[in-house]
Amino acid sequence: MQHEEFEPPEELQDTIKCFWYDRRDFGAVQSGFEVIPDGYAEIIFYFGGHCSISSHRDLPLPSPFVVGLLNKPVIFYSKNRLEIIGVRCYPWTVFDLLGLPSGKGSVHILAHPIAQLQSTLSDLIGTGRVDEAVTQLRHFFLDVRSRVAIDSMLFKAGVAMSEAKGTIPVSQVAEAAHATVRTLERKFKQSSGHTVKDVSALMRFEQVRNHLWLDPGANIAGLAHEFGYADQSHLSREFKRYSGTTPAAFARTAKKRQLAADRDFVAFVQA
Repeated sequence: MQHEEFEPPEELQDTIKCFWYDRRDFGAVQSGFEVIPDGYAEIIFYFGGHCSISSHRDLPLPSPFVVGLLNKPVIFYSKNRLEIIGVRCYPWTVFDLLGLPSGKGSVHILAHPIAQLQSTLSDLIGTGRVDEAVTQLRHFFLDVRSRVAIDSMLFKAGVAMSEAKGTIPVSQVAEAAHATVRTLERKFKQSSGHTVKDVSALMRFEQVRNHLWLDPGANIAGLAHEFGYADQSHLSREFKRYSGTTPAAFARTAKKRQLAADRDFVAFVQA
């Protein structure tokens, strides 16, 4: 597996978190891989093997497709080599950026100008020119962004939520956005399909998940306090809601993977 992330230019930093590239080799037999929710929406271009999801396993997804804000794990299936170019977007900007209505639920197939990039990106990825593929995406979104008005209220709300990593109440988010709670919630739901509370909860979950992945031995009660949960039970309920497993079980899995990596690691020094 290979993974790289690329910073967006300054003009896109209010709408796009990063561009990224991923390559996975699955072999000839179809295999599944789990994607756990986080606080972002993704625009996905893929190349090589087909890609499908658990709810539509026999129906290959078109490329590109959008993964909105998830509230539970999703299993993707593929085989052979799968290469992905992704655009990680803030959920309160992605639909406005693409000129699409926000929404939840099943797979929707829509005609959109962004699909015209597939052929160009496929040629570049096929010849190993990942940087050039990302440059093409940057140019496309710079042009789109220049023609889209992003609501300053949503931008300010998003900055406040991101800086606090999802740990501040809706009233303080509204205050940072210079809006009433009612107005902010209405506009946020309209633009992202989710409430401020929904997105904040996912941001907070993501912080705990990442912390446990990097440090499986972390004290879970301490994490609950650090990230503003009422108590450890509250953290455990929220974590299981989004990941399908408990923080302790997730930490055990992370620790096993670290131990496996330790056993497989070989280093050399001069004799």
